[in-house]
Amino acid sequence: MKHIAIGLLYICLSFIYSNAKELDLIMAGDALLHASVYNDAKQANETYDFSTMLSALKPIVAKYDLAFYNQETILGGSALGLSTYPAFNSPQEFGDNMLSLGFNLVSLANNHTLDRGEATILASLKYWADKPALTAGSYSSFKERNTFKILEKNGIKYTLLAYTYGTNGIPLPKGKEYLVNVYTKAMLENDIKQVRDKVDLLIVSMHWGIEYDFTPSQEQYDLAKLLADLGVDLIIGTHPHVVQKAEWIGDSLVYYSLGNLISGQKDTNKRIGMLGSVHITKIKNGKVKLSNPRAELIYTYYDARFKNFKLMWFNEINEKILSDYQNIYRQYTDIITQGKDEIQIGL
Repeated sequence: MKHIAIGLLYICLSFIYSNAKELDLIMAGDALLHASVYNDAKQANETYDFSTMLSALKPIVAKYDLAFYNQETILGGSALGLSTYPAFNSPQEFGDNMLSLGFNLVSLANNHTLDRGEATILASLKYWADKPALTAGSYSSFKERNTFKILEKNGIKYTLLAYTYGTNGIPLPKGKEYLVNVYTKAMLENDIKQVRDKVDLLIVSMHWGIEYDFTPSQEQYDLAKLLADLGVDLIIGTHPHVVQKAEWIGDSLVYYSLGNLISGQKDTNKRIGMLGSVHITKIKNGKVKLSNPRAELIYTYYDARFKNFKLMWFNEINEKILSDYQNIYRQYTDIITQGKDEIQIGL
């Protein structure tokens, strides 16, 4: 009888797990395409190919169901004239390369969204319109902005909301505030209350914080608490261009800043970014449980001439590439974990 009972238990557990509704999600930070980055990707036929510099991501991202990144520089495309800091416009081929890697969640809300005006935003939105990705934070009308896009994968309904603290002092055109979500507490509360009960997994991307500061600001802490109280499952922070810690607030998971995914910025702190990941399981009553949050560091390599850009994992790096890289790795992973075991290192 004991063997029969064990066998029945095994069958029941196997049935439960085989019918489990689960997702694995990975997230990357700011794609900040300075001229040095896109010029390095330029081909003889005047097109752009970023696949070589992004190749380190391919075997990792392919393992995940959902993959997020922040498109910091707008993909208005070459026809409008490419431009670099302080008013960016980037090649749309970068989006093609990111999509081919498996990225399918994209924030379009950041302080550079308005850099080149409404026409460039509309060109970007036209580019993304037919792509297999859920974008958020920038829209072509109030109707589009107020219609929440809800998708489903592996039996889990999800959506992405995205917001920015501002637009570098460039005013939103009057009556066209839909072009980019510049957050207020009231906006956050209203949007989240409208969509929270319609999805299992609610992801919010926040472009916030203080540039180049490894410590979250008080506003980041306050807003993260507000979002957690409103029932957001995963809060993804961008903008500081350096990594910041990750932590739980109750059942909500917060990555305060992922840092840069890729950029032409100088200094080690801006060349080290984080990829985070989390496992998501749907439980009863339409809720999800997040588990196994993880993080890993990635480094943007380029040579002394700002050529040969390439993302590298730290296990590919040596002293010639980055002096004292092992100690740097420990220092930056400590920033993420704060010496706690809530966030595990390694994807």
